[in-house]
Amino acid sequence: MVTDPNSAEARQPGVGQGITVITAGFLPILAIVSLFPAVPSIIDHFSGNPSAAWQVPAMVSAPGLTIAVIALFAGMLVDRFGRRKLMLGSLLLYGLFGAAPFFLDDLNAIYASRLLLGVAEAAILTTLNTLIGDYWEDSGRRKWLTLQGLAGPFLASGVILASGYLTGLRWNGIFLIYLIAFPIFFAAARYLYEPASDATARKMLGIGQGPARTPFPMASVVMIGIVTLFSSALYYVFIINGGMAFREVGIMSSQELGKLTFIPSLFVMVGSLIFWATGRLGPVTQLGIFLAMIGGGLAWIGLASDWRWMIAGLVIQQTGAGMAVPTLIAWAQTKLPFEHRGRGMGLWTACFFFGQFSSPFLVSLFRAQTGAMQSAFLIMGATGVAGAVAAFVFAASRRGGGIPAAARAA
Repeated sequence: MVTDPNSAEARQPGVGQGITVITAGFLPILAIVSLFPAVPSIIDHFSGNPSAAWQVPAMVSAPGLTIAVIALFAGMLVDRFGRRKLMLGSLLLYGLFGAAPFFLDDLNAIYASRLLLGVAEAAILTTLNTLIGDYWEDSGRRKWLTLQGLAGPFLASGVILASGYLTGLRWNGIFLIYLIAFPIFFAAARYLYEPASDATARKMLGIGQGPARTPFPMASVVMIGIVTLFSSALYYVFIINGGMAFREVGIMSSQELGKLTFIPSLFVMVGSLIFWATGRLGPVTQLGIFLAMIGGGLAWIGLASDWRWMIAGLVIQQTGAGMAVPTLIAWAQTKLPFEHRGRGMGLWTACFFFGQFSSPFLVSLFRAQTGAMQSAFLIMGATGVAGAVAAFVFAASRRGGGIPAAARAA
């Protein structure tokens, strides 16, 4: 029997599939990173609305709420639609909903479009994670995930630079950047294919498994959720409100903001290298390092007297941000046995993106209480440093053998 060369059985993933996965995987990051220099200009445009100071940051993070809800049903999406159809449909929706605010001038309508954008993002994240598991074995996955980790900071820095210029042209010009989804759609239509077997991905997502041999680790999952939610809220403080903090030290132009933050944003890669270099110290210690750097950087920004000191704090914060996702995932997976990992990581994803949604509300609350965005940064940063101290103390107690029974159970 002759095998159809276009069939899933005959196809092997290559450069086309890898590059498509890398670029599509950047889209959910683009949805929030791109708006960082634009937030002050959007608030200015809606200055007649007394609630704009908190509604605009909430609009930026709105997709996180949708992702947090849909992530819990990720396996159902993949089972219902399949990989390729789900990816193609979600890319089209991403481009449509992402660019929609360029044609809108009502804050509530823009907020609704951002919630719908989150639906597309959730589907993209779900599909990409399963396709990576379907297409490649362990070595292939490591290669393409490493390339994605190296390419991501460059793409993010370029987007920040471009968004400053687009915002300078028009208050909502930044939303045109979402049109990048359409060429990625054509690349996906050309290179992505439905895998012949979904056994690996089904295991990753926890779909269709037999009865578990061990009880669901509820205590561990609760701890994972709390720590992830806390860490995610810190992670998104600068991404969403950094532009407003820079205004308090005299940087008013979106173009100038994009230029100033271009180089510091590349320090995300340094954080990734620190994560790799500290692997032998254990995930709890790495968690402490991440919280110390991101919390310390935010506190530094909160105390900065001019933009130069703020840039120095941003370098520290961005280095910590580069450790965030790999550190949280590595730590969470040590607490989840394989047969519960799919459902556990689904809850991790929900908590991480709910942290994105909740972050601007916390910052707005502290800003309202103190009267300054930098003061809100200082409070959030100090909280992060306190979390780092707790992680280091816990790691030291484990090395010393004096682990409380409750901690061992967690």
